[in-house]
Amino acid sequence: MITGIVIALPEELSTLTSKKIDKGCYVFVTDAIVLAYSGAGADNARAASEALIAQGATKLISWGCAAALCETLKPGDLVLTDTLIDTELTEISIHPEWHGHAQNLLSAHLQIHTGSLVESKGIVATGTDKKHLHAHTGAVALDMESAAIAKVARKNNLPFLAIRAIADPADMDLPKAVNHALNDEGEIILSKLLLFIVLHPSELPELIKLGLHFNAAKNTLKLIAKQLNHLTALPSQDQ
Repeated sequence: MITGIVIALPEELSTLTSKKIDKGCYVFVTDAIVLAYSGAGADNARAASEALIAQGATKLISWGCAAALCETLKPGDLVLTDTLIDTELTEISIHPEWHGHAQNLLSAHLQIHTGSLVESKGIVATGTDKKHLHAHTGAVALDMESAAIAKVARKNNLPFLAIRAIADPADMDLPKAVNHALNDEGEIILSKLLLFIVLHPSELPELIKLGLHFNAAKNTLKLIAKQLNHLTALPSQDQ
């Protein structure tokens, strides 16, 4: 049985492998685990999921960071969502056996937060917008890819799991430098980021804070990665 893992950003990919993968491509890290570096957003995630299934994946994982919508979630916290909510507010359930297996395994190593994960079409930059999304959907966190991956899994009758670590907390406004440097796919263009900092040095402290938050999320993902072989060993794939 092969597990396909979809990762949107290179920084998230580095928590699973040191191998270099071009965006839109995949690599087997073991005989039973294949990683796809999709790029950000639902369309990229959907295409990567379909490519992994074509390579023989029989279950799918969405792996990476998320933004908190609930104020109790802090940077580095693990969200093991039990329900996904897409942009049309349609709910998608997580494979209960795999979710239970992951919860039992990972709870021995860190605290686990459950709840709904809502899909976002783009970066949600302000604490006010996050608060509105939380009130509107009841979701505890958001990302841009998990719902799309889950839909591909459901279409192909495959188990799905989302592993997401919190990067930015619910009350944090993302630095203006980040918004300025984003391209249409939610990826940061480094040259634009550096130029904005040179022109607006007061942005640097908040950018450093965000970097520390992101490192906390990456450290959580690295901790989970040590359990990856056990995490992907789902006892049964019966639906």
